[in-house]
Amino acid sequence: QVQLVESGGGLVQAGGSLRLSCLASGLDLSRRTMGWLRQAPGKEREFVAGVSYNGNSRYYSDPVKGRFTMSRDTAKNTVYLQMNNLKPEDTAVYYCAADRIVYRSRAQAPRDFGTWGQGTQVTVSS
Repeated sequence: QVQLVESGGGLVQAGGSLRLSCLASGLDLSRRTMGWLRQAPGKEREFVAGVSYNGNSRYYSDPVKGRFTMSRDTAKNTVYLQMNNLKPEDTAVYYCAADRIVYRSRAQAPRDFGTWGQGTQVTVSS
């Protein structure tokens, strides 16, 4: 049984920052690559950021490179997404997700993930 609980979403003005958190239960972050994905109204869910199961790799989609940083705290079984210099285009529901299988170095497509959080709304006003 795996459960991901997200927090930290909200309303922010363009140029502002938010920090999202995802607490994982029944899952070992040292065994699963983790990701953040987002979905805007009327659009497909898209990958945002990922951290490999061993922590060796962090990777980001082009629209957020240089602005977002993903991190993890294995002791707390928690992953984070620090979002800086937010833009209206970042407005979406943000989901935390865990890889479907263990010990895979990279997970990016939505189909790669087997457990999802409930999603948290991020709204960036101009």
